[in-house]
Amino acid sequence: MKPDITAIAADYTAAWNSGSAEAVASFYAETGSIVINRGTPWEGRGGVAAMAAGFFADVPDLSLVCDGLRVAGDHVVYLWTFTGHHAETSNPLRITGWEEWDMDPEGKVAASLGWFDAEDYARQVAG
Repeated sequence: MKPDITAIAADYTAAWNSGSAEAVASFYAETGSIVINRGTPWEGRGGVAAMAAGFFADVPDLSLVCDGLRVAGDHVVYLWTFTGHHAETSNPLRITGWEEWDMDPEGKVAASLGWFDAEDYARQVAG
């Protein structure tokens, strides 16, 4: 049975909005990974949880919206926008980006490439 990508995306968005790094990581395969902006890979669910926890620490009121999906076989592009306020500067943030998921047969993310404009993020953090 093919996974319902629309439902997975809705639940993934809800996981980010829950503020639980473990909930975000639960959408990844046990050996899944994410690389953000060609950076160092976050490996396994523990690594994915650490990545999400970092975002929650930086933006404690993070609110994520799924802006759209593109699906081709087991490859998914999840388009997103998050808003919130930076923990240290209290400056408002509105960041757009996307994740490219390779899905496994169980409907978990086996590998993700995440992208956002890091320069724009830094500019908004600084005010």
